[in-house]
Amino acid sequence: MIDLTGRIAVVTGGAQGIGAATVTRLAEAGATTIVADRRLEPAQELAATLGDRVHARPVDVSDSSSVRDLVQSVVADFGGLDAWVNNAGIVEDSRALDMPDEVWQRTVDVDLTGTFFGAREAGRHMTAHGGGAIVNISSIAAYRATRPEHHVAYDVSKAAVAHMATVLASEWASAGVRVNAVAPGYTNTEILKGVGSADPEVMAAWIAQVPQGRLIEPVEIANVVVFLVSDLASSITGQVVHADAGYTAW
Repeated sequence: MIDLTGRIAVVTGGAQGIGAATVTRLAEAGATTIVADRRLEPAQELAATLGDRVHARPVDVSDSSSVRDLVQSVVADFGGLDAWVNNAGIVEDSRALDMPDEVWQRTVDVDLTGTFFGAREAGRHMTAHGGGAIVNISSIAAYRATRPEHHVAYDVSKAAVAHMATVLASEWASAGVRVNAVAPGYTNTEILKGVGSADPEVMAAWIAQVPQGRLIEPVEIANVVVFLVSDLASSITGQVVHADAGYTAW
């Protein structure tokens, strides 16, 4: 039902996890898709498996000039920019009283400031060229104090990312730019699988808090993102979709 043929889409942090699943689904829907990642080699490897419509580009989302260069190169190489997915992010488990300054700053730089840089640069192009769609990847941690893990820098950054979508959507609506966010629940990514393998009790605790009693697959989040950037979501802007298997219902 979703046809993105002729659209140009960028996914930051697109080399693995939710990002890679989103790249895949965008390409399957017909979009020319750019895997933008700080780690260029895995981005290139993913692009090589998905065909001629997928291309890899380096980016450090915490560096505004790097994000600006990415947007300029995409527009120059492919003729435009229609969809931007702010997916790049990091998380580090650390209790607040023990959190080093550098962990706080690095997390905010990537998860919050990096999302703003991406939205701003994409928005500059889209507001000047007839519109587009931006999706920020937030988290259930923006709405609940998660347990048993502790990562306050990540949590408050993701809360801000969700609200950022509302604020930017209001500012750019008249220019035809839609901005939304997705708040995934516990998703079966490489990071979560690593934690679960190291500590099965933590994984069991996570699943026990989810009404559906399972982890979400990355493609399930990707499906929501692809819907939000498509014309099927033409009336949806300034919203946060909780794709969390019911986690925030409890």
